[in-house]
Amino acid sequence: MEIVLNLSILVVFIPTFFFVSLTPGMCMTLAMTLGMSIGLKRTFYMMAGELVGVGIVALSSVVGVATIMLKYPDIFTVFKYVGGAYLGYLGVQMWLSRGKMAVSTCNAEKSFSISNKALVIQGFVTAIANPKGWAFFISLLPPFINQTQPLVPQISVLLFIILSLEFICLIIYASGGSTLRKFLQKSDNVKLMNKVAGTLMIGVGVWLALG
Repeated sequence: MEIVLNLSILVVFIPTFFFVSLTPGMCMTLAMTLGMSIGLKRTFYMMAGELVGVGIVALSSVVGVATIMLKYPDIFTVFKYVGGAYLGYLGVQMWLSRGKMAVSTCNAEKSFSISNKALVIQGFVTAIANPKGWAFFISLLPPFINQTQPLVPQISVLLFIILSLEFICLIIYASGGSTLRKFLQKSDNVKLMNKVAGTLMIGVGVWLALG
């Protein structure tokens, strides 16, 4: 009977979180932007940081840390403004076809100078500094937890599913950006690609800072 109950919960849980993950948001827009500017392969570093951040937020929502975070929104201030300003700065540089992440107008296959560590941090900060993400997990995740059963096995399974679905959706968005990148490169519209990616990056920065 317990197995049936668990399966019935998963039948609801999986499509719910997949739909939520697939919905455009800061992290998905960032994945698409990076896929466009630096390609799918290097965007995986950002995804790694983002998934760690999402895992921390999801786990915290179960143990009650998220409640504290939401009651004291000033905790987000440093992350929000510093992270948003940094993304905005990168966006402006890309829009001007300059900086570490812009595609070179002389050599579209140029290797990018932004470090893998910076990409990981970028993804992590974007996930952690999103108050809407905290609010979402604290409202949606706990109802799927059966308080009469051992918590660790339940949380482990649900967290694995959440991160797997998030990873799939990140790949979908980054692949879309990478495909657009190849299309624009073939059309010799490198400057246009930089402007599109830069505009999206600025948008994510403003979203993060003011959201």
